[in-house]
Amino acid sequence: MSPVLYIPEITGSQRTNGEDMKRKDFIKLSAVSGAGMVMAGSFPGVVKAGFGKEKIRVAVMGGRSRAGALALSFAKASGSEVVSVYDVDRRPLDGLAKEIESIQGKAPATGTDFRYALEDPAVDALVIGAPDHWHTPATVMALSAGKHVYVEKPGSHNPYEAELIVQAQQRYGGMVQMGNQQRSAPESIEAIRLIHEGLIGSVHYAKAFYSMARNPIGRGQIADVPEWLDYELWQGPAPRTPYRDNVIHYNWHWFKKWGTGELLNNGTHEVDICRWALDVQHPVRVTSHGGRFFYDDDWEFFDTQNVTFDFSGKKAINWEGFSANGFQFFNRGRGSVIYGSDGTMLIDREGFIAYDRSNQEIRRSLRQDDAERDQLDTVGAGPLTDLHIQNFIDGIVNGARLTAPIEDGQKSVHMLHLGNISQYVERSLKINERTGRIVGDSEAMSYWKRPYEPGWEPRI
Repeated sequence: MSPVLYIPEITGSQRTNGEDMKRKDFIKLSAVSGAGMVMAGSFPGVVKAGFGKEKIRVAVMGGRSRAGALALSFAKASGSEVVSVYDVDRRPLDGLAKEIESIQGKAPATGTDFRYALEDPAVDALVIGAPDHWHTPATVMALSAGKHVYVEKPGSHNPYEAELIVQAQQRYGGMVQMGNQQRSAPESIEAIRLIHEGLIGSVHYAKAFYSMARNPIGRGQIADVPEWLDYELWQGPAPRTPYRDNVIHYNWHWFKKWGTGELLNNGTHEVDICRWALDVQHPVRVTSHGGRFFYDDDWEFFDTQNVTFDFSGKKAINWEGFSANGFQFFNRGRGSVIYGSDGTMLIDREGFIAYDRSNQEIRRSLRQDDAERDQLDTVGAGPLTDLHIQNFIDGIVNGARLTAPIEDGQKSVHMLHLGNISQYVERSLKINERTGRIVGDSEAMSYWKRPYEPGWEPRI
């Protein structure tokens, strides 16, 4: 039985490369709202698009900032072609299409509604660079339509979605790579290998850190939707709210309807390295302290947060993040420190340095090229992103093992969602280490899942 896909109705005139596109008719198994989506009727392993091809064809959801950088990286990668790019803000599309054409020799189609890519049998994979509230719904839609998915971190907006996106991958069978690109860094891979081989002894504790001096976002005002923005589609699965002038494009990160705060915006990368190094799964206790201390504005998350994740076997991970103070840890703006019985290892995107118990350096591997190193912490596609994307392509084309499959990536993300929930309820959470579920706290569990715009809830 083939997948049956219900896609939220596309309204208004949509154009791709200047041509009106006609919407296909889909067989409907039951009456559903034209505004919503339901995925049903598939079997595991159904997605085989791209396997054995010399080149896969990708569509990109998003054309600005990180999404635009992903599009360029896919355009220059070996074995892929960007065939279409969609953004609810049409302003960057023409320029991005020209850049892509200069790389791959062929311009992609452009449009504002990514759902056309799901209807295109020529598309093998969807690249999702949209806001966090779209990550899981778009991934489920793409998998159900027979596509593979490259989805930016965090990949989910809440613990419910962290479970759902994994279930969708297992059901529909497509490859899903999460955009925690440090997993593909040769230096990080070597660092973890050395840790697991015992270079610094048995590891028991890891610290992840991030610092950034972000400016306040002020008090937004309700305003008319700009003519260049499809705000209805931008909201998508999120409950409808009037347009405000301090949300789009970047500040949505700091609003609970659409974003997940700094803990998942940047903490995902470093905490994932720590969990990888300590070889742990779900924690048994999560405790968060912090708040919005620096500014009085619309920011709904925390500019200062310290979260501890306790695991069985006497292991723990701590994340300390600052969004409004750029003072660096260990002379770095971000990174991870792994503590072992025989030494310590500092890991960041440049590489690693290992020390013995006397703090004498015993091993290092750092990128030496200044130009390359300068790209590592930007939203643009740098060498780590290029490696990560190539790994995804190789996984589709020849079955290479993904370095950040969604099931593993969401274990790190899931515990970070729990960190935010601990902060919401202002107490420690007891966690079932087998399932990752909160134990004995109904108030905390009320944050497990977000509300959706009626008819837009993703289901498999």
